Amino acid sequence: MPQHCARRLRSVISGGDARDLLHQPTDALVGAAGALRDAGHGSRVTFSPKVFVPLTMLCRDRCGYCTFAKPPARLDAPFLELDDVLTIARAGAAVGCHEALFTLGEAPEARYPAAADWLDHRGYVSTVDYLAAAAAAVLAETGLLPHANAGALDQAALERLRAVSPSQGMMIESLADRLHEPGGPHFGAPDKTSARRLETLEAAGRARVPFTTGILVGIGEAPEERVDALLAIRASHERHGHVQEVIVQNFLPKPGTRMHDRPACDAEDFVRTVAIARLVLGADMHLQAPPNLTDPDGLAALLAAGIDDWGGVSPVTPDHVNPERPWPALDVLAAATASAGKVLAPRLTVYPEYVRQPEAWLDPAVRTGVLAASDAEGLGRDHAWAPGSDAPAPRLLPAALARAGGPVGEVLEGVAHREEVGVEEIVALLAARGAEIAAVCDTADRLRRESVGDVVTFVRNRNVNYTNICTFKCRFCAFSKGPLSLNLRGEPYLLDLAEVQRRVVEAVEHGATEVCLQGGIHPDFDGGYYLDVARAVKAVAPDIHIHGFTALEVTEGARRLGMPLRDYLVLAKEAGLSTLPGTAAEILDDEVRAVICPDKVTTEEWLEAHRTAHSVGLRSNVTIMFGHVERPVHVARHLVRTRDLQRETGGFTELVPLPFVHMASPIYLQGRARRGPTFREVLLLHAIGRIAYRDTIENIQVSWVKTGVTGARQMLMAGCNDLGGTLMDENISRAAGSEHGQEADEADFRTIVEPLGRTLEQRSTLYGRIQTVGRRLRPAEPARREVAPEVGMPVTLRSPANAGRP
Repeated sequence: MPQHCARRLRSVISGGDARDLLHQPTDALVGAAGALRDAGHGSRVTFSPKVFVPLTMLCRDRCGYCTFAKPPARLDAPFLELDDVLTIARAGAAVGCHEALFTLGEAPEARYPAAADWLDHRGYVSTVDYLAAAAAAVLAETGLLPHANAGALDQAALERLRAVSPSQGMMIESLADRLHEPGGPHFGAPDKTSARRLETLEAAGRARVPFTTGILVGIGEAPEERVDALLAIRASHERHGHVQEVIVQNFLPKPGTRMHDRPACDAEDFVRTVAIARLVLGADMHLQAPPNLTDPDGLAALLAAGIDDWGGVSPVTPDHVNPERPWPALDVLAAATASAGKVLAPRLTVYPEYVRQPEAWLDPAVRTGVLAASDAEGLGRDHAWAPGSDAPAPRLLPAALARAGGPVGEVLEGVAHREEVGVEEIVALLAARGAEIAAVCDTADRLRRESVGDVVTFVRNRNVNYTNICTFKCRFCAFSKGPLSLNLRGEPYLLDLAEVQRRVVEAVEHGATEVCLQGGIHPDFDGGYYLDVARAVKAVAPDIHIHGFTALEVTEGARRLGMPLRDYLVLAKEAGLSTLPGTAAEILDDEVRAVICPDKVTTEEWLEAHRTAHSVGLRSNVTIMFGHVERPVHVARHLVRTRDLQRETGGFTELVPLPFVHMASPIYLQGRARRGPTFREVLLLHAIGRIAYRDTIENIQVSWVKTGVTGARQMLMAGCNDLGGTLMDENISRAAGSEHGQEADEADFRTIVEPLGRTLEQRSTLYGRIQTVGRRLRPAEPARREVAPEVGMPVTLRSPANAGRP
């Protein structure tokens, strides 16, 4: 292998060097290409679960190898009717597909009057016009993301399709114009000229269309001409950044075509071409070889040669271009991928690099659909489950196989040697797929056993949300900002102090040892309100633990009273406050906060509020709300920043991951957020929290309200040791659409814990073993604030007197 190939694994090689690759031995090419792919994509190999929609099999081109295109006499109708298109798409949506691949002949109306008449009769002026309508219908009615494979188009047509199709594609095939000569494969195919193909590729770049292209190997082109085509693709991508994927496809002769007697592409020649494509296109390009065009025993060679994608695989429809070659079963593809030490992951029709830059690459009309189908990395969601839904969580644990190579394996090896994970390592762990997930969870659960043993704890508590009226503009908040039409948050309300006391008394009678106090930031509150609430609670239940008032509430309370935060927290502690909840943290990264809670406390303000609380003897916990707009790097920064503060103060008692419940969240309903995290992401975040907080925060809690029973049980197998609270009146998750109830009891928790052979114990807020609070109750004091007479009624509150203020 020439030294330049070993030396420039991530750099661009020149055209001359690219042609030199043709003279290198196959083993050397494959070894260098595989290393280059690993440098860019690690152990991940993707595929797109799709349906194949053959919108029309009429085509004005006559390619010598094609069985897809047919004359009108051999078709029942020139085009699929829209109802038939939707039937195919709905079948795909029902089995978890993400993509609707529209494949069609090029401009058939220019050749066949029957095509022109069909379109005209239905009010369409062209095939592209009908394609746009069909794609829009599929997107709107099924949620599948269209990929328009409409051939050579001008920029106006590409821009029109961009509004209904997140990605588009057209194979270059070959730039050898001699293939258009009589007897050649492209004779009679005016849309296959090099000028026409290259102009479409350039127009797609100018139109900012994430674009799939590629070459066809073995149709009579010379190896040097393949390299020329790859270099042309690379050059266009360097100008525009739009080529998301390159397909290297092998020619197979088909009966009934002009090329039926031509030899199939030689297997070694194909593998060499795949490897050369990787070396020419670089580490970061996505490279695909269709798996149904290679026998199962040849798939390993393609992986070794540098592909990182298997393309679209359909559980519903055949490959209409190659109907004689059925798609491999997904378990066959997964097994072949795993045998090569790789993990298989579903993707969308548009690749993650473009999903992560929606303003640049996605038309506003398609962004909502892309977000709804994507996970935190911009890949496809791997299950229909969402936090808070009544659907059972998918079973990822226990797993038959726990194995990790690549970046995930490297990080876990470091953890085994007590190396601390930083941002880069956490991001790598969050990308775990397949058998890697169980490997991460096994590591976390081992650390859990070493740290806290096998006991699973819970606290008897009640949430008291005293108002859902809030002046802040958190875009995710269904509790205060959710739509009234969904009847989840109810009318605006404010509890009077007597009602707060009544709920506390009721909680103690039910055995609660803790009340969690939080609510919206009411416009008429001053800082004295929170002190009044704490005193009112202690007046009727002096032994109850008050876990209350977020960083936002105490910061705002101090501001409204015009006093330093430290002084205000001292007053709150004297009034009865015992610990602070970590809520209001959301994601501790200001890139995310600018989107989801632009007027809330900043990252540094949240950290400073908890630093100050710890300094006056008020402990707190860490929360993280994830699954909306954040990316893995934001999660990693959150964990590292809170770990750094814990090392400084030692004041955090636990991590509480809070999966985003999307159903009634305004930011989701506006099409600006994902559908919450996937179950894989939820499981991994709990596990990685255990790994990241090793030796700093002992307790990892699962929110049963968000995950349900089956989900919570799996979290306990992934490093968690706590189920949180019994949560009478857990209104916030319910307001967002959670289906799980407002209260759990000890028997409910036992159904989660006992199948694991672990012990359930009640704890205090600070993780001491508990004696239930006795019923030392005093009569509720009359309220000192003007409030509505009944809970749930709209209120107008005057500025309260400062009776409770020192």
